[in-house]
Amino acid sequence: MLLAFCAVLTLAAIALSVRTGDLPISPETTFYAVTNSLGWTHVPLNRIHESVVMDYRLSRALAAAFCGAGLALCGAVLQSLLRNALAEPYVLGISAGASTGAVSVVVIGLGAGALTLSMGAFVGAFVAFLFVALLSNGTRGGTDRTILSGVAASQLFNALTSYIVTTAADAQQARDIMFWLLGNFSGVRWPDVQLVSVVVLAGLVLCLLYARVLDAFAFGDDAAAALGIHVGRTRIVLFAGTALMAATIVSMVGSIGFVGLVVPHAARFLAGPLHTRLLPACAITGAIFMVLADTASRALIPHQVLPVGVVTALVGVPFFSLILYRFQRPS
Repeated sequence: MLLAFCAVLTLAAIALSVRTGDLPISPETTFYAVTNSLGWTHVPLNRIHESVVMDYRLSRALAAAFCGAGLALCGAVLQSLLRNALAEPYVLGISAGASTGAVSVVVIGLGAGALTLSMGAFVGAFVAFLFVALLSNGTRGGTDRTILSGVAASQLFNALTSYIVTTAADAQQARDIMFWLLGNFSGVRWPDVQLVSVVVLAGLVLCLLYARVLDAFAFGDDAAAALGIHVGRTRIVLFAGTALMAATIVSMVGSIGFVGLVVPHAARFLAGPLHTRLLPACAITGAIFMVLADTASRALIPHQVLPVGVVTALVGVPFFSLILYRFQRPS
């Protein structure tokens, strides 16, 4: 019942996002614009309003929903694998590596035109993943060493991104890249929605297949191995899945923080710790959170769009502080 209620909230958040903007559009017009495009109705509408709904706002809202779901799933999986409440997609340097790869393609022409922005992000993400795996001694390094390796990777790739931008980009490129790195859904269109939906849904299925295994990791690697789980192989598969989702999202909208950190904690409060319920709850809650954050980024300042990463940080920091206060225990 809770998941069904959250699904209704997701649709309501998407509807609110579609009708919000400099050009107000009524819910009725929004509804008929969607049903007309599906061939269910043939109601005459203002062509400008219909184009704004179908060509810009709806694709943006759906992309935000899938990106939020993907980042929340990544955070939940990494927090369980590493047994660390502060783990998220960016703690392993995945996002930083994807950003470096994408910026290298745009600014210095890495690949000589053979690599697209998305492919550059994929390459950067998996280079960062390989770097962390080697630095943490593969699957035998332990969770603490993995996290420390991720911190080192994040610093390295963030420094490389800054070096490329400051030395090779012109003023306009530097401004555009900095805005993109903070998170921006403005350039998302239907092909992007199709790609991110396939990747995130496939990631959700993969995570659900390993839901019981993730429950076992709550008791530690030794306990999971005693239950017959191949710890090393499981980590590689799930780390690769989170890397793929994070790289896809970063290549489209840039780095968006706090979603993978805050949403899993909120989902555990709502659905409990069992991953068969936690993972769908994370996906739905992350989708709602990201859609509302993107809506706020367009509505807070008239005629100006804030980077969505700024909004998620402004909301995420106090919310995470509240979670820490709520669950603190006396020593």
